Amino acid sequence: MYFIYYSAPPSSEIPSLTEFTMGMFADRKFIEKNSFKLEKLKRPVKVRNVNETGNSGGLVTHEIEVNVYYQGHMKRMKLDVCHLGRTKVILGML
Repeated sequence: MYFIYYSAPPSSEIPSLTEFTMGMFADRKFIEKNSFKLEKLKRPVKVRNVNETGNSGGLVTHEIEVNVYYQGHMKRMKLDVCHLGRTKVILGML
C-alpha cells in the first residue's frame, strides 16, 4: 500500500496547471519505479493537456488506487496513470 500526503501550498504558489485539472493523475514512470499495483481500465481514456494537446503518453489504460491523506483526513482514491513529465501526482478537483 502506498500513501500520498498532500499539503496545499499558498495560492500564490499553485501552478496554473492545477487550476484547470479535473481529474487525479499519477506519472507512469513514478508508478513503475515504486511498484504500484496497476489496474487495467475497461476502456482506454483520451487525456488532453492544459494547452489542449494530446498527452505524449497516449491513451490512459491503467489506474491505481491509493490512500490520500490531507489535514487529518483519509480518502481512498483512484488515479489515472499517464505521462506527467517532472510531476509525480496531480490531485485535481477532489
